[in-house]
Amino acid sequence: MTTRDRLIYLPLGGAGEVGMNAYVYGYGPKNNERLILVDIGVTFPDMDGTPGIDLITADISWLEKRRDRLDGIFITHAHEDHVGGLGHLYSRLKAPVYARDFTARIAAKKMMEAGQPVDKIITLGKGEVVELGPFKVSFLPIAHSLPEASSMLIETPAGRLLHTGDFKLDMAPGVGDPFDEDLYRSLGDKGVDVMVSDSTNIFSPHPGRSESSLPQAITDLVKGAPGLVVATTFASNVARVRTLAKAARAAGRTVCLLGRAMQTMVRTATEAKLLHDFPLVVSAEEANEIPRENLMLIVTGSQGERRAASAQLARGSYLGFSLKEGDLFLFSSMTIPGNERDVLRIVNALSEKGVDVADNSQGIYHVSGHANRPDLERMHELVRPNVLIPMHGEHRHLRQHAMLAQKRGMISVIAPNGTMLDLTGPEPKVVEHVDTGRLYIDGSAIYGAMDGVVRERIKMALNGMVLITLVIDEEGQPLGDPWADCSGLARQGRSNRALNEVIEDELAEELERTGRKVLASDDRLTEVIRRRVRNCCVDEIGKKPEVMVVISRLSDA
Repeated sequence: MTTRDRLIYLPLGGAGEVGMNAYVYGYGPKNNERLILVDIGVTFPDMDGTPGIDLITADISWLEKRRDRLDGIFITHAHEDHVGGLGHLYSRLKAPVYARDFTARIAAKKMMEAGQPVDKIITLGKGEVVELGPFKVSFLPIAHSLPEASSMLIETPAGRLLHTGDFKLDMAPGVGDPFDEDLYRSLGDKGVDVMVSDSTNIFSPHPGRSESSLPQAITDLVKGAPGLVVATTFASNVARVRTLAKAARAAGRTVCLLGRAMQTMVRTATEAKLLHDFPLVVSAEEANEIPRENLMLIVTGSQGERRAASAQLARGSYLGFSLKEGDLFLFSSMTIPGNERDVLRIVNALSEKGVDVADNSQGIYHVSGHANRPDLERMHELVRPNVLIPMHGEHRHLRQHAMLAQKRGMISVIAPNGTMLDLTGPEPKVVEHVDTGRLYIDGSAIYGAMDGVVRERIKMALNGMVLITLVIDEEGQPLGDPWADCSGLARQGRSNRALNEVIEDELAEELERTGRKVLASDDRLTEVIRRRVRNCCVDEIGKKPEVMVVISRLSDA
């Protein structure tokens, strides 16, 4: 019996969430398919659920075990949720990386920062076809909120697939490729079996607006400001940064860019010859010499990131700049769900300084980079796929997009992270569920959710910690009393004595009646100490802290 070849789709990240995109396609005999990966992005942590973590990526363990079958990694565009994991995870996959020029330049910086080989990145022109095993893959230009975003045409012996990537229907995006209806109509004329589509704005009922609709409103706002003007947006949104800079110049102001990520994106877009008319900018040192009413700062931190320029300006000062009453701060961005509290913290801090804050609540200072519901419907009409698989969105987005497709006569199934679909037949079938999760990038370390590091960190944050140090002499007896060091706990409890002293006294009493067998076993002695410390803390302060016990044995020296 021979095993038939099959075409599979497996999202490891990005399906059931916004961010952390990683999609696997495969073709070949069952469990021996040749594979490609589309995007390898990150999402961002929060102090409640992932305290201290730097970045989060999809868990690629399933793909890593099969990397001998991975023919290539394709990056659709240069947003962090699509390319941000490349440098961190490349050593686990070690496959050639394909991208268009601007994206390839950003990807190269990611690889260089992580000490990975930049020469593994291969730059493709739009429409250029690369053949990898059973796949013929090409990047097709599509409009988004940064230059050279691409959809991907994936041709296989089992059919033609269109992976849209992130997109919008913008005919005048300012920087980058406009949406080309003729291109996608001709694609539909030739036949598309499956379209895997962005679903982010499925709940937005009105057609999306163009980047070209913003300049006049922003210019008018800046012209009416009496003091210093500061504007923030996504660093990667080069077209928006250009719009802001040109509005500043139209209002007679000098422009200064603050934030490494924003400066990198503008410099890279210029090197790629995508920015031909970006206004002249000055350095922070030069800007400090310019009168406030003649200056506009364009800064990073639109999502409330604590270390970014926006947050630092809200808290006090940044690179010699500070804000005061009568200044204007513009959020030319949307707030990603989950970041509302961080952004609001900055808004309130600015308000306390008397700074006027403008945002997109009136819908005039920002446009989304994703297709709204009518635009998604237009894409359906142009491409006319037999099957639509929604991606890039929370489960509610995927479900709504699938329902929309079904109403329009298409076959559609929901495939959240870890759901493997067989796309070979007339209808997709769920054939396997793969364990998926998250990898945490914590400084230079990378570990999984099941490693327990984050869980322990949360426990310490919630409950505090007590460190107990105990020395056992050569005779197996305690050498003096144990020491207690308390962190994140009240200094005194119900007895009105120092908490650490109460703990030390209780432990000294406990150890006096502890037998030799327990004293001889680190594990049993540790358990006795932990139990007594927790009981003591409950009595004193009503908390049961995490307890770490360090036992030193002189006989072990």
